[in-house]
Order: sequence, then C-alpha cells, then structure tokens
Amino acid sequence: MIIEGRFNGPPGSGNGGWSAGVFATAYGGHGPVEVTLRRPPPLDTPLSLVDAQVLDPAGEVIAQLRPAGDLGEAVPPVDLASARAASAAYPGLVEHPFPGCYVCGPRRADGLRIFPGRLPDGRTAAPVRAPRRVVPATVWAALDCPGGWAVIGAGRPYVLGRIAARIEALPRPDDECVVTGAVIATEGRKAFVHTSLYAPDGRPLGHARATWIAV
Repeated sequence: MIIEGRFNGPPGSGNGGWSAGVFATAYGGHGPVEVTLRRPPPLDTPLSLVDAQVLDPAGEVIAQLRPAGDLGEAVPPVDLASARAASAAYPGLVEHPFPGCYVCGPRRADGLRIFPGRLPDGRTAAPVRAPRRVVPATVWAALDCPGGWAVIGAGRPYVLGRIAARIEALPRPDDECVVTGAVIATEGRKAFVHTSLYAPDGRPLGHARATWIAV
C-alpha cells in the first residue's frame, strides 16, 4: 500500500479518511471496518498489512484494523440546494488549519473540494462531485472531513483518530452527491461524529462513525 502524495491531509501526511479507505480495502471483509490511526500516515511510503496492523518500513504501527460493530444511525440527507447553501458558508474558506487537504482544502484545485457548512440544526452538509476515478477510498475520504467540521472551531483544529465505515455503493464519476455530518457527543478533547453520503437520487452510498481529537 502507498498513500500517494496528492492524497494528503495535514502537511506531510495522508488524509485520514483516504488512508483509512486504502487500509480497509487491503484488509477486506464484507462488513464495516474500523481503522484506528496510531501515527500520521506517511506519504509515498510502502506500507504493509500484517496481522490487522499497518506497518511502515521500520515496523512502526501506523494503523490498526478490526471489524466494526453497529455504526449507529445515519445522518439524514438534505436536498442539493440546501447542501450548496450550507457549503457557501464553509468556515474553512476563511480559516482552515490545513488548507492543502485533499478532501476539504480550499487551496486544492485538484482535490475533492468538499466544503461542509452548518445547517440551522447544527449538522454539516456539502455537495460532493465524484472524481473521474472513483474507488472505495473516495467514499471513505468523503465521509471524513464533514464530520470534523461539525466540531472544528476558530483556533481549535481537530484531527481524525478513528473511523469506521460501511460502503453501500460507489458514486458514478461526475455525480453530484450530498454528504451530511453531525456531532453525537464530546468528551474532553474527543468528539464523536457520524457522517453519511447520498447519491443524487437519495440512495445511501456510505455511512461512518468517527472520533476526532483536538490538537
């Protein structure tokens, strides 16, 4: 496994959702998979999966994987117009801890450019334009940052610590989908969130629960 350099999150490391999707694909299985990130995933580095652990060339544990249990309820969808309206007020356009992030970074013309803004009820929502090449890690990535932006505040960045996802289907290239996110609970520096991705016709494509950690 290699996390290519363009799939970065924070500078010098892989986007958490994309990386988790790559690891989960290698892990296999038919049910949802939980990925716990132990170190920032390195870029352009050969990684191996051994006994449900992702190891770097030095043998350091990058991530641990296991089958996931119940992921909890999906975050309800919104229509595309509401998602676009929320996205127009994306706080990351003004202040972003990692503006070069492949998923939600406003400086990435070649990224997914998912800009989650708040809905009146506190959820996040954003349109998601599927890229020309869609793989399972694309859905994992789309389910990542919209959860974080449900808790990220000015001057208080969060990073992904753990994510478990269930992928129902892949979007078609160039489909304009909708992703929603919601905070379920907070505990100290940890925030527990859910995210859900929907196809243009409203079909669920994926659902995730994740733990984000304030840094």
